[in-house]
Amino acid sequence: MSSIAGTYLERIVADVRARLDALDAAPARADVQQPRSLAAAIRDARGRGELAVIGEVKRRSPSVGAIDESVDPAAQAVAYAGSGAAGISVLTERDHFGGSLDDLTTVAAAVHVPVLCKDFIVDERQLDLAAGAGAHAVLLIAAIHGDDDLAALVDGAHDRGMQVLLEVHDEHELERALATRTDVIGVNNRDLRSFVVDLAVTEQLAPRASVDPRPIVAESGVRTPADAARMRACGVDALLVGEALMRSRQPGGLLRELATARLQGASA
Repeated sequence: MSSIAGTYLERIVADVRARLDALDAAPARADVQQPRSLAAAIRDARGRGELAVIGEVKRRSPSVGAIDESVDPAAQAVAYAGSGAAGISVLTERDHFGGSLDDLTTVAAAVHVPVLCKDFIVDERQLDLAAGAGAHAVLLIAAIHGDDDLAALVDGAHDRGMQVLLEVHDEHELERALATRTDVIGVNNRDLRSFVVDLAVTEQLAPRASVDPRPIVAESGVRTPADAARMRACGVDALLVGEALMRSRQPGGLLRELATARLQGASA
């Protein structure tokens, strides 16, 4: 595991671990849901000549504070899905992002696209809860885990019928991710130790990841079609966008502009 002492990431992970003993058993599913593949949805969007966009439901963050504490998760997700989102990401971390598994359950019931549980997952009990709440995929963060634990969590997600978006931030983490059975590779432009965002991170890593057939997602920092075009130019298949969509008065319209950024803003 990489050193994360004294950072945002360390504090968040410590709080998550402190809550683990209070986690309830995963609720039983009321019915058998049809699987929804995030990787396939991303590929389908690219087949249409678009960037896949994963729209995020995000109430707040440690770096900017409140974004939309009173958001209706279902309505937000429906706006994304109705505008062609390849998937919906739901931030479920409670203390630092204001999320909940209830938000995830609400979204999964409201849309017919894959739903990603985005949290700081450190234990398989969290995989049980994500699956029980209706997640079709989970986000794992390479920086939190050693290789053995990471492989076990990837396999654990698959065993529960969920895909994995494995997030990296540097070349070493990318090489580790490529050695796993993850379904999707995410490059986070945000350094979770400092919360500094730099789109150049994806520009550096995406060409190295492109040797692998799995979809590549650029995460964090995309706000405009010009940003999206910049990410597309370096070879990514998808964007995960939260704050910009959450702050937009027309999130569906902005999502479409991001998805078609190369067509509308290739010269930007």
